[in-house]
Amino acid sequence: MTPDALADFRALLGDTGVVTAPDVVAPYVVDHRQLIRGTTPAVLRPRSTEDVQAMVRLAGKLGYGLVPQGGNTSYVGGATPDESGRQLVVSLERMNRIRAVDPLGFTLSADAGVILADAQAAAEAAGLMLPLSLGSEGSCRLGGNVGTNAGGLSVLRYGMTRDLVLGLEAVLPDGSLLGDMRALRKNNVGYDLKQMFIGGEGTLGIVTGVVLKLCPEQVLTATAWLQLAKGAPLPQMLAEVRRETADLVSSFEFITANSVALVAALKPGEVNLTTGSGGAVLLEVSSSSRRVPLDEILMGTLEALMEKGWVEDALLAQSERQRADMWAVRETIPEGEKHAGGSVKHDISVPISALDAFLDQGGAAVAAYDPALVLSVYGHVGDGNIHYNIVVPQGEDRLAFTRKIEAGLAHDLYAIAAALGGSFSAEYGIGRLKRDLLERYGDPARIALMGRVKAAFDPAGLMNAGAMVDPKGAPPA
Repeated sequence: MTPDALADFRALLGDTGVVTAPDVVAPYVVDHRQLIRGTTPAVLRPRSTEDVQAMVRLAGKLGYGLVPQGGNTSYVGGATPDESGRQLVVSLERMNRIRAVDPLGFTLSADAGVILADAQAAAEAAGLMLPLSLGSEGSCRLGGNVGTNAGGLSVLRYGMTRDLVLGLEAVLPDGSLLGDMRALRKNNVGYDLKQMFIGGEGTLGIVTGVVLKLCPEQVLTATAWLQLAKGAPLPQMLAEVRRETADLVSSFEFITANSVALVAALKPGEVNLTTGSGGAVLLEVSSSSRRVPLDEILMGTLEALMEKGWVEDALLAQSERQRADMWAVRETIPEGEKHAGGSVKHDISVPISALDAFLDQGGAAVAAYDPALVLSVYGHVGDGNIHYNIVVPQGEDRLAFTRKIEAGLAHDLYAIAAALGGSFSAEYGIGRLKRDLLERYGDPARIALMGRVKAAFDPAGLMNAGAMVDPKGAPPA
């Protein structure tokens, strides 16, 4: 970046709004999984929507592309600049204001740079709950959640981010503002344009604000760890649980013995939970009313599952500490994989009724490829999302092993999912790392239409060029 261009951005955003020191910039140019590394002349840190508008106009005038970045927790390199040196990272970390919480309308309005956990705390302070819950909620930001249509642990009951967004504010590639921050459940006034930015990964504009639905605070929770019998039918179990609990189930997480073992290896002597011969399920039900006999409902549900022979044993959490210990196992699996040397991650989604078929066929495909490979399989059974991860063998280079699996076995797994009506990307998105998969497995008409939408919104290819479907790469110097 020329001194004049740098001075222009500093005049706009202030000295602390433009970061160029290599050691400070370094974390912004590598993805969360450290699979790709880019370069940028500067990280821009606006404080307001007006700053973003002016910054976008200046970047367009000078011919620089922009890569919006929230908490940089993407698993697919969706917020990492390329190596051209012509893309500026836009961090919204200073746009961290909770704009309003409406306890009667059950909504929260916030800047896009608000950390998810802080938004959850703001809702809780008003006696409400923001149901979006992710393992990275202490560092991911609302703008990133919107840009990736984040899922998480409670999709079964509350839906994806898309289901929680009522209003949205976004700066378009020409610097104009789409201001749709109305907290309305019903608003049929033409195309629902905010949906273009939810899951758009910053390729159509920069989300600067969002209005989210809230729910009543869940004052009662009942949690159980189920040891599954071999061959326990997950889809039928979930259906039974939903009926028996009057659909009060908020989480139904499947966990294999290998995944638990990885956590136990990370935390020796701290993991007291075991799986059955068919793995385990972490089941949680919750209620906003203290008059609901939740423990009684859950106990009756567990008895029904055991009578059918699907559950070998079950442990009902008797305290918040026991509940936290159960969730700690589930939420520490990614860290356990990393401690073991890393894993090749497959974010598989299939219709719930096809879950068992995928697990059977996927396991056979892995065994045929190399029976020595260790799988770490867990996920959100309630929404058909299975994290189907292959642990890097001891002594092998993680990046080289990842490339090998992604060039071969991964396609076998994706083909199985596709044949069952599923997807290769349940909640991680496309980013830079899955562009080839979208082109390989995506519907041609859908891909063409996505390209036309991108061209209509961003004809110069300034917004996160190279991510998702944009074929142009960074704009020319």
